[in-house]
Amino acid sequence: MGRAAADRTPPGESPLTVEPPLSAREIEVLLAWFASDSKEGAASRLFISPATVATHIARVRAKYTAAHRAARSKTALFARMLEDGYTDLRDW
Repeated sequence: MGRAAADRTPPGESPLTVEPPLSAREIEVLLAWFASDSKEGAASRLFISPATVATHIARVRAKYTAAHRAARSKTALFARMLEDGYTDLRDW
C-alpha cells in the first residue's frame, strides 16, 4: 500500500533538508556578494574578477538545486545560507 500518510512528503519537496557542502572560498565569495551592491563590488573586495564571482555563485546555485533547494535569486540564496548556518542575521 505504500508509506503511511504521516510519512509522506508533499510533491516537489525533499523528505530531508540537505545541506550542500560549500567550500570555504564559495562561502567567502557569497558573503562578499551579499555585502556588496554587485558582483563587481564583491570582486573588488576579494581581488578577483567579476566572472570568478559569477562562477562561484553559479556553482553554489547548482549545489542547492542538486539538493532540491533551488535558490534562483540573491535573496533566496541568502535565505539558504541563513538556514544552513553559513551566516547569521546578527552579522548583517
